Amino acid sequence: MNPIIEFQNYSFKYRSQQEPTLRDINLKIYPGEKVLIVGPSGSGKSTLASCLNGLVPFSYPGENSGTLTVGGKDPAKTGIFGMSKTVGTVLQDTDGQFIGMTVAEDVAFALENDCVPQDQMFDLVDQVAQVVDIKNLLHHVPTELSGGQKQRVSMAGVMVDDVDILLFDEPLANLDPATGKRAIDLIDRIQKEKKKTVVIIEHRLEDVLYRDVDRIIVVGEGRIVADETPDKLLSTNVLAEQGIREPLYITALKHAGCVIDEKSHPSHIESMDLQPYKESLKTWFENVALPEKKKETEAALEILNLDFSYVTGNPVLSGIHFRINRGEMLSIVGKNGAGKSTLSGLICGFNNPDRGQILLRGEDIGSKSIKERGEIIGLVMQNPNQMISKPMIFDEVALGLRVRGVPEEEVKERVFETLKICGLYPFRNWPVSALSFGQKKRVTIASILVMNPEVLILDEPTAGQDYHHYTEIMEFLKELNEKQGITILMITHDMHLMLEYTDRAIVIADGKLIADDTPARVLTDEATADRAYLKKTSLYDLAVRCGIEDASGLTERFIHYERQVRSRG
Repeated sequence: MNPIIEFQNYSFKYRSQQEPTLRDINLKIYPGEKVLIVGPSGSGKSTLASCLNGLVPFSYPGENSGTLTVGGKDPAKTGIFGMSKTVGTVLQDTDGQFIGMTVAEDVAFALENDCVPQDQMFDLVDQVAQVVDIKNLLHHVPTELSGGQKQRVSMAGVMVDDVDILLFDEPLANLDPATGKRAIDLIDRIQKEKKKTVVIIEHRLEDVLYRDVDRIIVVGEGRIVADETPDKLLSTNVLAEQGIREPLYITALKHAGCVIDEKSHPSHIESMDLQPYKESLKTWFENVALPEKKKETEAALEILNLDFSYVTGNPVLSGIHFRINRGEMLSIVGKNGAGKSTLSGLICGFNNPDRGQILLRGEDIGSKSIKERGEIIGLVMQNPNQMISKPMIFDEVALGLRVRGVPEEEVKERVFETLKICGLYPFRNWPVSALSFGQKKRVTIASILVMNPEVLILDEPTAGQDYHHYTEIMEFLKELNEKQGITILMITHDMHLMLEYTDRAIVIADGKLIADDTPARVLTDEATADRAYLKKTSLYDLAVRCGIEDASGLTERFIHYERQVRSRG
């Protein structure tokens, strides 16, 4: 069988760079295969994807050598439109993909271009909308949807067209865990039923492995570091060496001193042979202590019986009531559209609640303006494109300081310090337009952190981040929290972030608060996880299958041990 995608000694260098982003790539992908590409930010994996759909060299010009064929065509000669008939792409930055005024128009766009009869078009749009669960959104405006809803609309727009190759760039970046599982299940079904070739680029490796992939390709510094089956790759240390997060159950077994064997089929915790590892894990579990509980401090923020609706009679939030202690670092979790981002908007003053109060340091802030609240509360939004207003990175991060009249020498010092912490210092003189979605995210975090807020709200702070940059940003936020006492709220779909960095989780489902507990207990409670579209941690399955009754205890010990390892390293 001939490969449907073939790179031969392929290298590519962007026009604006001195060094190639891709170096001597040799890769074959065969018809009907499902391949996962992983690698740190800046490793070249997104560039690899852009080569497949013609964005390189038409949207991103540069020099290339070697050969590339996709479906028998050379993308550099075929062009973006020509390649769109072979490769359907779901972009990480969904806002850049919308065409239509409504969801239905957007999904139908490719069909309209192909002059599909209207009756047939309606049927096809209806079918694909049902598959990705957006039937109730067909008359909505795409740009007004939540991040997860936008992702599903983009998927529908690609799947409605009959292409041979489906390319997904970070399909899980903005999805809650349960919706992410459904997305992976959907991609798997389409690949099997329609015999499509699927290429997935994603940081959330464990979530992608919810369904089988044929191969995992690891990219590092523009080269292919590994090209293996999941079982083979997970029995090595390649992922950890490349700064890519392994599945949690694999890391837990390694902490317990286990050497993972490919023959135990480690790619799925549900079917993995755990017999060789049980005793080691139980011994480790018994010897790792639990952390001491933190003492409660005075309240930084109190939400008292909050109700809110955009449209009268349609409540988005109802009876939300909780307290955040000063210096606390907590996560707010729940499914897409549950009202998490709406809650952060109410705290910042973008909207006023229908009922209830928000207290800051014990004072009702209902009468305070957005600007007044902004002096104390910093908000990093989910979509970086909604925050960035300057063309150059340095100017964007410096903007808030300059508006407040900070001397230029101090501006420079504080901006450079923050850029270093956020891993952006090498790009300090770059234009924002040259950055990836994940890098733009870091710019927006830097632009708020540089202001030294008392309370920091981050909406999906790590979406689209590789494990290295995720850890870098989260360790910095943890340092701010511990050393400077900044209170931090994180709205997140990342269950590992919730477990690893926060001691408390507020769970919202259908506009109501359904749990306020430790992350370990939340993620080992099946009823709460199901209702809020969370994903039970794989550490729960590991505990159950190894005969450890205290599943939340194993999870808490794992997180405490990880924190100790990190603080020593």
